[in-house]
Amino acid sequence: MSQAITMEQAFRHINDFVYLFPLFMSFVWMVGALIFFFRHEGSNTQPQELEAYPFFSVLIPCHNEAANITDTVTQLLRLDYPDFEIIAIDDGSTDDTGAILKEMSDRHERLRVIFLQQNQGKAAGLSIGALAARGDLLLTIDADALVEPAVLRWMAWHFEKFPRVGAVTGNPRILNRTSLLAKIQTGEFSTIIGLIKRTQRILGKVLTVSGVIAAFRKQALLSVGFWDTDMVTEDIDITWKLEKRFWDIRYEPRAICWILVPETLKGLWRQRFRWAQGGVEVLRKHINIFTDWRQRRLWPVYIESVISLIWAYCFWGLAFLWLVTTVFSLSFPVPLAAPIPPEFTGAILALTCVIQFSVSLIVDRHYEKKMLRYLFWVVWYPFAYWMISSLTVIWAAPRALFKKKGVRAVWISPDRGLEDR
Repeated sequence: MSQAITMEQAFRHINDFVYLFPLFMSFVWMVGALIFFFRHEGSNTQPQELEAYPFFSVLIPCHNEAANITDTVTQLLRLDYPDFEIIAIDDGSTDDTGAILKEMSDRHERLRVIFLQQNQGKAAGLSIGALAARGDLLLTIDADALVEPAVLRWMAWHFEKFPRVGAVTGNPRILNRTSLLAKIQTGEFSTIIGLIKRTQRILGKVLTVSGVIAAFRKQALLSVGFWDTDMVTEDIDITWKLEKRFWDIRYEPRAICWILVPETLKGLWRQRFRWAQGGVEVLRKHINIFTDWRQRRLWPVYIESVISLIWAYCFWGLAFLWLVTTVFSLSFPVPLAAPIPPEFTGAILALTCVIQFSVSLIVDRHYEKKMLRYLFWVVWYPFAYWMISSLTVIWAAPRALFKKKGVRAVWISPDRGLEDR
């Protein structure tokens, strides 16, 4: 009898954890984001003026980006900044990317191109570009990103005013919004990713710079050996490497760029699978932070990531047990709920999602005033995206944990949206 009670209590705790953990973290993100907003953003819509503006090198690693690279480079040439260069690294492209970049470099003095014969991977391309750069400050962007003209001005003052700043991550926003998946992601980037980065910055350590747009101090990169070529998500890894060497990582929401996101389930799965695998790889690689008291500020970020991993296994473990017992009409000592949240819990999650979106409207109103139209779509995030993202963790974690060290991570062309077809 006592054993049955213990099992019932255990499953009840797991069930509570599955539904209460995301609820709790939502409120943490909202409070943290509001603190960040009133402390660092407010009504400040103009970048700080500097006595002298440091030279920037803009790095664009690209592989088979013929459809997007012209727009990306053209937008960069319009940057509102006194002194910068653009370096495109063509990483073994098999389409017309190289020819397009060669033609553009012949017409624009600011643009230089590095051609790699074989696909070396994004991390290798970035490291090669950094070594070739003339600037002490580097802006790295994806080859399909369109930056706002004031991006470098918003980045520069962090480095000029604070010598310990090693990197500043920007604010990617969704450009393609025609499909259901894209509309949900529009809300996600605003209500989830943006709030998380603000909160992490308030707590002291950012989990990751944005791979699509981030600025780095070359001295900081040199101190950690630049990017590692065997990591699936080089952006998460470089963030941890810098923070372990006590470089400050900042989030600048006013450094905006526009990106294309997957609009198919296959494309979304591949993206989230890569994110999940990369996240677990970083946890595996940097577990040694717990042996160094000086790294204690990284502990909460690490622990929260591990709890999120455990949450995914708990969620799908309960879902699997429910499916088996329901299909085969099996008895189980503990009543199991369907994977879709019960009515009461689902109502709370939906209400929390609406509140969270409202908070994001407060902090994002300077950047996009028409976000309210996506309120309906973002409500579906807990039901659709939590399931998809958590399922990718289930598949990706074993692959990351048992991956052979030193295997180079090379380019795989991502899903750029329906218009890319």
